[in-house]
Amino acid sequence: MMMDMMSKDMAKAGMSTTDMSVLEACLDACSACEQASIVCSMEMTPCAPACMNCAAMCNTMMNCMLRMQGMTREVTMSMLDATIAVCQMCMDECMAHADDSEVCKMCAQSCKACMDACMALKNSLMKMA
Repeated sequence: MMMDMMSKDMAKAGMSTTDMSVLEACLDACSACEQASIVCSMEMTPCAPACMNCAAMCNTMMNCMLRMQGMTREVTMSMLDATIAVCQMCMDECMAHADDSEVCKMCAQSCKACMDACMALKNSLMKMA
């Protein structure tokens, strides 16, 4: 039911041909990355600021995907680029001490998965042009 509602919002935003399974995978990856980043930030490791920023960006991306009204393909692409950049920064920070912290390793893996899902959605949107 939720995906049907999102499809209607996307049609209003001019993105009715978006592959909803790719969008759903991106939502799931952003949610997992947000949660992993929050957990990692509480470890008080040097990556905590990057993790907090990553969690905030993933949350913002999810909110935008869940509320497509008022969004355009171009704005969505820019948001995806920003999410990829913040996830990359967080992943790099966490990888610096992932050998010493399972939480940092998990966070870095979640960041990578989120970047991949955002890129898949971006590629899907590029096909609409």
